Amino acid sequence: MFAQSQYIKDAVKFVLGSLWICISLRTVNGQEGNGCGHTVLGTESGTLASQHYPGTYPVDTCCRWRIRAPQGHTLRFLFGDFDVEQSPGCRNGSLTITAVDGTHSIGPLCGKLGGTEKNVSVTSNEVTIVFNSGPHRSGRGFLLSYSTDQHPDLISCVKRGSHFASPRFSVYCPAGCGDVTGDIHGHSRQGYRDTSVLCKAAVHAGVVSDSLGGRVSVSRERSLTLYDSSFANGILSKMGSLSEKKLLFSQVCNSDLTVSDFNASSFWETVDGLGQRVIWSPRNMDSAGRFLPWAADSNDPEPWLELELAERSTVRGIITGGTPDSYIESYTLLFSKDRKTWKVFLQSREKKVFEAHTDGHLSVLNSLFPPVVARYLRLQPSGWHRRASTHVQVLGCPVSRQSPKHRSAGASPTLKGAVGTTSPPQPAPTDGPVIVKGSSQPVIVAVGVVLGLILCVSCLLAGVWWKRRRKAAHMKKYSLAKGCPSFQGKSLPSPESELISYPLERNVHDALPNPPLNDYAEPDLTAGGQMLGSTFRPSIEEGYTTPFTFNHYDTPGKLPEYTEPLPPEPEYATPFGDQPPEPNLATSQGVVHNTPHGFHVRAPSSGLSRASQAVYDCPSHRQLPNGYCTPSLHAGGPCQDSELYAEPQLSDPSLQHTYEEPF
Repeated sequence: MFAQSQYIKDAVKFVLGSLWICISLRTVNGQEGNGCGHTVLGTESGTLASQHYPGTYPVDTCCRWRIRAPQGHTLRFLFGDFDVEQSPGCRNGSLTITAVDGTHSIGPLCGKLGGTEKNVSVTSNEVTIVFNSGPHRSGRGFLLSYSTDQHPDLISCVKRGSHFASPRFSVYCPAGCGDVTGDIHGHSRQGYRDTSVLCKAAVHAGVVSDSLGGRVSVSRERSLTLYDSSFANGILSKMGSLSEKKLLFSQVCNSDLTVSDFNASSFWETVDGLGQRVIWSPRNMDSAGRFLPWAADSNDPEPWLELELAERSTVRGIITGGTPDSYIESYTLLFSKDRKTWKVFLQSREKKVFEAHTDGHLSVLNSLFPPVVARYLRLQPSGWHRRASTHVQVLGCPVSRQSPKHRSAGASPTLKGAVGTTSPPQPAPTDGPVIVKGSSQPVIVAVGVVLGLILCVSCLLAGVWWKRRRKAAHMKKYSLAKGCPSFQGKSLPSPESELISYPLERNVHDALPNPPLNDYAEPDLTAGGQMLGSTFRPSIEEGYTTPFTFNHYDTPGKLPEYTEPLPPEPEYATPFGDQPPEPNLATSQGVVHNTPHGFHVRAPSSGLSRASQAVYDCPSHRQLPNGYCTPSLHAGGPCQDSELYAEPQLSDPSLQHTYEEPF
């Protein structure tokens, strides 16, 4: 019992002693004591930490913070991390949260906190937080963020993008996350690696102010192979490799503004390799067609660069970039609407000095919180390397294209502007990105182009259809005019002396497709029937000509339609003129007598049967009642008239001619 009471007395003495140390120290920016770490106390949100966090906090220190929210609101706290060495009565270190009106008190807290214990809410708008440290061996200390009850979706400064699974989400980042330990990879234009600390990346991108905090809308998209390193708003990002997703912040009024004119205190002049004078002004280009940066003369002690925008605009950021040989290291900003009255951009009622270079990063983004409305901007370098030189890019949007003005996210009603006067109302916090409506002219042009393409394609298809229809009608008309569907009989217009009778049946070779090329010609016949028509190739001396044919069974002109093909071997039969004379030859039509004047045919006797004649095969679908075959049309060619030649009637049977069978 005595030991327990002694322990309580020691703990009370330790706490009272620590409080006395905190009270005896001077209060600076809402904090007092010798054990205060990173601290940013905003009106609607803020962040505070123990000394050396995330390293071990020092021994025998004390820090006291006083936080006040606007009247009518309460405070809520979120521990990002809490690791204070556990000890009896928390005598080795503790944290206490007490409402000023005495209605609420939490602590002393020590050891480690669970997930549900990290969220703390109080019913007062003003609290006092006291952290005491005694003798200890370990412990990272704590990281604590707060906001008003208007932001229930408050997150900690150590929250990473990979902790969110939704493709799109909106959260509230507290003030003071820019200097919290944690890596980020990438930049605002390409996106950030999803393992980056979310709120720190938002400050780097210029979405929220590190001194005010605010709401951010984020989308998780397909990752990049490599994330670049960049320096922006006082934060250096690192290079990063491929990750599962990348983070993109939704931003409004953040496009490139057109700079219509430049002016400067001086311009550097050089002579190029061709002996021509080069003035280093953004109006001029180098030999490669790139705009030159502005460079001040080396003897200019107070250089400045003035930019005239195309129209009055809301300026939200400035990107500066130098060259490896010369660049500016820092600058201050002045702005004006009429080029007569200039105002200096302030932060916390002091002239804001922007960093323009670090660790070899020549392109640097500096965002303006709050943004300014101006037509003219003037950069006054306060530090440079060799000579003041820079490219300048202005981010924002024209005033005429802005959405209606509202109160900005995370801004206090009593927030002072850049020049110490009350700032204009800013956009109010929303759960999602604010959409700025632009001109509908591009949409109208796009719709017109699409409709024009559809009309052209429709006309083209209609023309093709009409052309095919006309071609089909023409072919149909041509076929009807030529009489393809019908066959007509036609008698051979030739004297009886030149008529040759055709057999009633055909030879089997008639059905063979595409026989070898054989040069057939119709022999010359005398009026007296001195020469008999032959299907064999005559000798060259006899003066026969070879008819022009498309295939082996076509009959051009008035030549006989059917001929008997030659046997495969030999290709040509020996003409009659080369054979030894024989007294007579028997044929199916009679007997041929060989005389010095030619061949004479004698009609056969009536005893010869019809079966002794040469047989010609004909397909059944082409057989006609009179024993003739219908001719085949040209394959793939135009429709030709097919004529059936009637067998001529001879008054004198002795003038009849026949074909000879081959030997």
